[in-house]
Parts: sequence; C-alpha cells; structure tokens
Amino acid sequence: MDKSSFSQYKSQGGVKRVFRAFGYSLKGLKAALKNEAAFRQECALAVILLPAAFWLGRSATEIFLLITSVVLVLIVELINSAIEALADTISTAHHPLLGQAKDLGSAAVLLCLVLAGGWWGYICVDRFLL
Repeated sequence: MDKSSFSQYKSQGGVKRVFRAFGYSLKGLKAALKNEAAFRQECALAVILLPAAFWLGRSATEIFLLITSVVLVLIVELINSAIEALADTISTAHHPLLGQAKDLGSAAVLLCLVLAGGWWGYICVDRFLL
C-alpha cells in the first residue's frame, strides 16, 4: 500500500507521535474533569481510596487489587463518556441504537463499580471482621 491509501488523520509514528499522543491524553483528561460530573466524583473518591489502599491492604496483592479496581472505574468512565460524546455528536434526537450504546456504556461503569465495591468490601471484611 502506498501512503495515499492511509487516512490523513492517522499518525505515521515516530517520537513526535508519542509526545502528541501524550498531549491528546492530557487534553482528554482535562475535558473529562471539566465536562463530566461522574468522572469528577469518581476522581474525588479515588483521591481518598488510592492512599487508603496502602493502609487497608495487608499484602502487595491486596493493595494492587484495591488500586486496580479504582483505576478501572476511571478508565471505563472515560470510555463511557467518549461513547456518550460520540453519540451526541451523531444526533441529539432520540434514536434507539444511540440510546442503547449509551446504556451499554453506563452498564459497563456499573459493573466496574460493583467489582470495585466487591474487592473493597471483601478486603475490609477480611481485615476487620475475620
């Protein structure tokens, strides 16, 4: 394939690509903090829970599970926000498939929250009640 068959919007690689990608990532985090209330709430909770993981966890594995579960919620919330933004860009009118896409993203966040709550609950019970 020659270069003319590639999208002009796709990166061609190199060190510049790494720096640009990092910049785009920071831009996305700033946008999420500015525009997404759920992400801000989860970040506020993460500010409390991440240090607490080092106090609550009694092993490296427990600390890793606690931290990973919190970060996973943030990751899935970002993906959900991206789905919602894309759906709203396509159309703000009600469309069943756009609504379904938003609902599926929301369900993914819910499952991550349940998973995180399960790990935190399990480790709390193990530490304080058993």
